[in-house]
Amino acid sequence: MIIGIPKENKDTEARVAATVSCVRNFTEQGHTVLVEKNAGLQSGFTDEEYKNAGAQIVSHEEVWTKSQMIYKVKEPQECDYKYLREGLIIFAYLHLAANEKLFRELVEKKCIGIAFETVEKDGKLPLLKPMSEIAGRLALVVGGYYLANLKDGKGMLIDGVPGVKPANVVIIGTGTVGTAAAKVAVGMGARVTVIGRNTERLGQLIDIFGNSIETLYSNEYNIAEAVKSADLVISTVLITGALAPKLVTEEMVKSMGKGSVIVDVSIDQGGSIETTANHPTTHSNPVFEKYGVIHYAVANIPGSVPKTSTQALSNATSYYALKIANEGWREAIKGCEELKKGVNMAEGYVTFKALADEYKLPYTDALNI
Repeated sequence: MIIGIPKENKDTEARVAATVSCVRNFTEQGHTVLVEKNAGLQSGFTDEEYKNAGAQIVSHEEVWTKSQMIYKVKEPQECDYKYLREGLIIFAYLHLAANEKLFRELVEKKCIGIAFETVEKDGKLPLLKPMSEIAGRLALVVGGYYLANLKDGKGMLIDGVPGVKPANVVIIGTGTVGTAAAKVAVGMGARVTVIGRNTERLGQLIDIFGNSIETLYSNEYNIAEAVKSADLVISTVLITGALAPKLVTEEMVKSMGKGSVIVDVSIDQGGSIETTANHPTTHSNPVFEKYGVIHYAVANIPGSVPKTSTQALSNATSYYALKIANEGWREAIKGCEELKKGVNMAEGYVTFKALADEYKLPYTDALNI
């Protein structure tokens, strides 16, 4: 198979899908790998290293027009829609529930869209997990930065100092992102409240963190009360392949103190805060203010640490990318239920139920195409 690894062109996205060792695995098994010039530079990989691993260094257009599978990090941008064509495999983070235009382009062009974020094994999301861990940790870093007075925040230090209380950090969601955020928040000495619906998971977090956290069952009243007194709210809730539920309402945001900060890590899936919904931000323009509250809603948070993120992502996704290359997507999903769940559309059919429901289109099992 001819595998294309383009340079990411989403705003300030510095990751690349494949490390040098990943490319070597492809070429040693007989595949042709086309890497766009300077695609890995910000992640620490030079064109010369890719060439030594057997790749060809080509232009952006050549990557898209000559490849049978595009293996990338983030969803195709509008400038690349012209390259979409029947039979082209796109293996990447797609987040299509929050991007109707791309969804319809991929369906109409009869592409095979295989989304990292919907590959599911034993109820877990193995290709989302490494980026979720990074996003959760960074959420505290950026949240603390914007709490500082020089950025119109409250002028607070997350952990306070002796005689001065720490910041009140509220984390909504108990999955990978929420747990990573809680770990950093506790380590920094914040007052931490974690809100979730799974009481068993809340109990596990208490076992992990002890009295360093408080937990609340997720309902409208508890969220409203916690948000009202929060200095920093980190919302991490998502539903696999579907739009994130809007758990923090506009009225709740209005109740927060001036200079408080919201970090909406769910923004890739449409956001779980009413005031960030349909208002994603970028690394070059990361925040906006509404009702005196600073909102951080960057849709590719891990892109700010590309050396770490690229290696973690490639470690997680390369097994499946190689499986698709070796067997073709049809054979690859037979007997591999987790990869089958990653197929969002194929040859004009919608093959992921949540997307079919979201856009009111017929659902077709990928194995029946």
